[in-house]
Amino acid sequence: MSPRRSVADALGTRSAILGRSVAIASAEGLEGLTIGRLATELGMSKSGVLGHFGSKEALQLAVLDRAGEIFRTEVWEPVVAAAPGLVRLRALCEAWISYLERGVFPGGCFFVAAAHEFDGRPGPVRGAVEARFDTWRARLTKEAGRAVAAGDLPGSTDPDQLVFELLGLVMALNHAIQLHRDPRAATRARHAVRARLET
Repeated sequence: MSPRRSVADALGTRSAILGRSVAIASAEGLEGLTIGRLATELGMSKSGVLGHFGSKEALQLAVLDRAGEIFRTEVWEPVVAAAPGLVRLRALCEAWISYLERGVFPGGCFFVAAAHEFDGRPGPVRGAVEARFDTWRARLTKEAGRAVAAGDLPGSTDPDQLVFELLGLVMALNHAIQLHRDPRAATRARHAVRARLET
């Protein structure tokens, strides 16, 4: 086997492990990931799974990275070409709602679930979850600030407060979809976001 083929095979195996891990962690939490379970489900040895990551914590961090890539593909990339400011902020909110409505992750928002699981635990995984939220909040706040500066939102608008409220609305949507299976939840969320972003 050529070195090039060997590297490709290793990357393919790692990708398969991460894909299955994201699905499990979305529904059962990052702590639900065990090397033994992944080995059984993927038809691998435990050492074969572990060899790609080195530790369960490293696997969890890699899963967070993969989930972040999926979120970026689903929510940020479709709207990156939108005009900065209010137009992009509205588009981001719609893509965010759609991501939950379509059940991109079987357990709802991957990062809300991870935050609930790790917000009370110190360590690298908690830090990585917090960093993801910080990055997302900063992106939304930047667009809100641009909208205020352009006069598309009232000058009295506090971008940090606005983003706090938008985060709350979407977390409520996630809760309504996952716990209550509310078929009108996405419509309610869209109505709430539209009302909050009226100029």
